[in-house]
Amino acid sequence: MATDIHKLIAAISPDTFCDPSVRSKVKSLVKTEGYLKAAEKAEVFKSDLLFDYDSARSDPMSKWGLKSPTESHKIVYDSMSENLEPLYFWILDFLNGMFSEVEKITDNFISSPGSGQFSELMGKATQMQQQASKLLGDSNTVLRSILNLLYDLKEFKLKLNDYDRANAENPQIKKSGLLSLKQSWMDNVDIKRGNSSVKVMSTQFDFVTLLPAFMSVNSVDEVKDLDLNNVVKNIVLQRIAEFLVWRKESESALRSRFEIEKKYLASQVNSLKLYARWIKPYLKAAKDLEQKESKNAALVSTFNTTILELTLLAKTDYSPEEDVDSGILPEVFKKIRARKYTPLVIIELNFRGMPQRVTQKGDYSYGGRTEIKFTSYALNDSELKVLNEELGKDDLKEVMRLIEGATTESLAEVQKDIDEFLEPSEKKEKKTKKTEDVNPFGALFSFLKKKEAPVEKEDLSAGIKSETEYEKVIRSQAILDAREKCFTIFDVYKKSHGMVSHTSPFEQI
Repeated sequence: MATDIHKLIAAISPDTFCDPSVRSKVKSLVKTEGYLKAAEKAEVFKSDLLFDYDSARSDPMSKWGLKSPTESHKIVYDSMSENLEPLYFWILDFLNGMFSEVEKITDNFISSPGSGQFSELMGKATQMQQQASKLLGDSNTVLRSILNLLYDLKEFKLKLNDYDRANAENPQIKKSGLLSLKQSWMDNVDIKRGNSSVKVMSTQFDFVTLLPAFMSVNSVDEVKDLDLNNVVKNIVLQRIAEFLVWRKESESALRSRFEIEKKYLASQVNSLKLYARWIKPYLKAAKDLEQKESKNAALVSTFNTTILELTLLAKTDYSPEEDVDSGILPEVFKKIRARKYTPLVIIELNFRGMPQRVTQKGDYSYGGRTEIKFTSYALNDSELKVLNEELGKDDLKEVMRLIEGATTESLAEVQKDIDEFLEPSEKKEKKTKKTEDVNPFGALFSFLKKKEAPVEKEDLSAGIKSETEYEKVIRSQAILDAREKCFTIFDVYKKSHGMVSHTSPFEQI
């Protein structure tokens, strides 16, 4: 993840978490260039204010949480004999017990080129890339087949339109369809007769009435009513009979071919979707095995060194109703409409060590220097939605965009044409008739019934609307909850690992 998550949060919620010196500039950048660009200029607000959690929580109207909105703790662990895995899984298990949701948002690694692990990981990445490349080539072959099928089906549809018009009940539409079919028959079938075709014979003086006569009759019985000499009438009779047989047989064959090609198109579309599912794991694995560029001075080319970066985002729920029931907040907070606030704790693990092979299969153990940082925040549901979207844009969506561009987006370009042939041709019209109220009194007073207001989708792209005074109090309480949990993780970890700790590092208010 290229963007610093702390700066991104400051850009998403500048009034609470952004340093006042750059706050106005960050807000302006959000409106003009988006959150990721604003995050580059944002700075997290840091406060040295210390207070007791319980005392601050019992005084919500002072909004202690907004005065010092974040809390941060750091542990540095340096031991070549201690492995990274037990440390990571202890934190993960503890978070799962304390928080409702824990997700990994960063998982980066860098190995020095001279290490044995580098060549092994690059070998695995090459295998993934080769397999993905093969599947992409196969999917492109299927895509070309789909494009050719769509071209053929469009041609069939145009031809079948003439038959549909010729079978219509409206006399004018039927006449136009028959004329088109006769023209097609003369251009593709009768023309093969050469000088004896209808068109060529009509250029001769004795048969100048042949073409108009052929175009005017639609059945064998109508020929006898023509006011023409017998020679012309016999030719028209022979050609119209042949045309009627061709019309029946060609329509049957064309409709059959049309249905067969539609089924084949459906098969090819499903094959392409299947290839998309097969490709994704290989492309994702290749992306995960890519080394991130780094100018870290600890990464020396000939050293046996690995650097790992892990970031976890832990979320929990805060309910103002519980504070109301406890007598901390007044009853009005149960009735007001306010956004939901979520306490967060971000755990960052930065590891530098020497990978050591511990099994013959090639499994590695990691020992070295680990830096663990715990930071607390509290975001409302709108801010949390933006955070998830922006993290998605900046992280895994990079590889997903590659995958989608190779498969799904290619399919989306022609999806309209695909839907036209694969969906039922006759779509049921949605009935908009309202259910009648059989109760006469209900009908009489129907104007008193509440109308459902249309749900308006909030546009968060240019910033999030400001908080009400009630919401500021709720956020302050959620921040205090996040801060307390942040310290609890830090404190319990130190105690459980035999490190020096303390019961209460904060001064009373």
